[in-house]
Amino acid sequence: MPATAKPQITSWNVHIKETLKLGVPLIATQIAQLAIGTTDILIVGRLGTVDLAAIVLASHYFLSIFILGSGFSIAVIPMMAQAVQQGNMNNVARYVRMGLGLSLAFSVVSLPLFQYSELVLLSLGQKPEVVTKAADYLMIAGWAVFPGLSLMVFRALLITLRRANIIFYITVTIFILNAVFAYILVFGYLGAPALGIRGAAITTVAVNFFGLCCAVIYVQFVAETKRLKIFFNLWRPDWILLTEIVRLGFPIGFLLFAEDSLFAVAAIIMGWIGTVELAAHGIAMQLATMAFVVPLGLSQVATVRVGLAAGNNDEDGVFKAAISVLMMTIFTAVFGGFLFVFMRETLVGLFIDPSSTNADELLSVASYFVIVAGIFQLFDGLQIVGAGLLRGIRDTTIPMALAMLSYWLIGFGGAYILAFQVGLGGIGIWFGFLGGLGSAAILLNLRFFLLLGFRRTTFALGKRRLS
Repeated sequence: MPATAKPQITSWNVHIKETLKLGVPLIATQIAQLAIGTTDILIVGRLGTVDLAAIVLASHYFLSIFILGSGFSIAVIPMMAQAVQQGNMNNVARYVRMGLGLSLAFSVVSLPLFQYSELVLLSLGQKPEVVTKAADYLMIAGWAVFPGLSLMVFRALLITLRRANIIFYITVTIFILNAVFAYILVFGYLGAPALGIRGAAITTVAVNFFGLCCAVIYVQFVAETKRLKIFFNLWRPDWILLTEIVRLGFPIGFLLFAEDSLFAVAAIIMGWIGTVELAAHGIAMQLATMAFVVPLGLSQVATVRVGLAAGNNDEDGVFKAAISVLMMTIFTAVFGGFLFVFMRETLVGLFIDPSSTNADELLSVASYFVIVAGIFQLFDGLQIVGAGLLRGIRDTTIPMALAMLSYWLIGFGGAYILAFQVGLGGIGIWFGFLGGLGSAAILLNLRFFLLLGFRRTTFALGKRRLS
């Protein structure tokens, strides 16, 4: 064991407690983060079916681009975890600086995709009345990419330092401000103009910059993080670490992009079927995303816990950390699936104004989608946690390829065939999701445990040689 390594944890009880200790604030943060987007959909959805379809389409478009850039901020989590475990706090600060630089670079490069989103969406065959409103949102919301990605970098830092509760407080504050000001600007209360969907976009940009400012103030003025001197030589590139983050982060971002873009493209082809189907798809996806925050938070726990154990050369700790997270994922996914199946109409009804046009049809179509969404919660949870486990041991390139195979060849291919060739329509797209996510869950977790077995064997042989 290296001289700087910390004592290894061998107790299952300790692993479970540590997983819960880190997991609860992270899951709570993900719930608060999701609530921001859900609030926008709930508020804008009250304007009518076209506005609801527009905010759904715009949200998928925004997230597809944002998630591609998030790979760099996620990549620094296992890097910082291992640096902390080895006592190298200088590298922690360097990782943060390079993560912020990459966030800025990605934001600049991606901005034209938002400014010309109307042309992109029209070329994808979306209905003009929906595209016009979606583009109004995206041209403004594109400016939220930089503060959003930068906040993720600071979140990675605070997660690694086991201060995830700070990010939770910031996110809850953002949620409250977003809900209040989006409601005011969308409908024009308290003397403000009624800006409709553009009001939600303006609020999104404002609250993201507010959250970033809060994180900067905390890091700069709290003694624990101030000593890291995060902002010292902020603009000086560290090419070695920058290359390392890009090498690890690009596959992470592309893996997440592959999954999210699957759902984004599904929204596009759902729009070919009809506006009601697109709106129903948006409701079902929003509910699925609400359930997804738990395994998403657990996947970050998996990355940190496995990264810490790997940095300590604790192969038994890596195994127990992985099993602890996977068991929690299975339990929460099954529980969420039952809620989706047996409370589907109640859940869907939260997003629909009963007096609006096509309300009954929208409720019926969305309810069928939600049943399938409930079934794939288990697969979706296992595949994102599997990816998090692999990130903890810095394995990202092969998982990216496995994800592309699962999401697109199996998932999208199956969805297209079932929807249009077999003639199942919108529900066929959701059955295609089941196949893609199930394949990803099996392949990613299988790879992790195969690699872990190889690492444990290699480590044991190395100890024998030293003895």
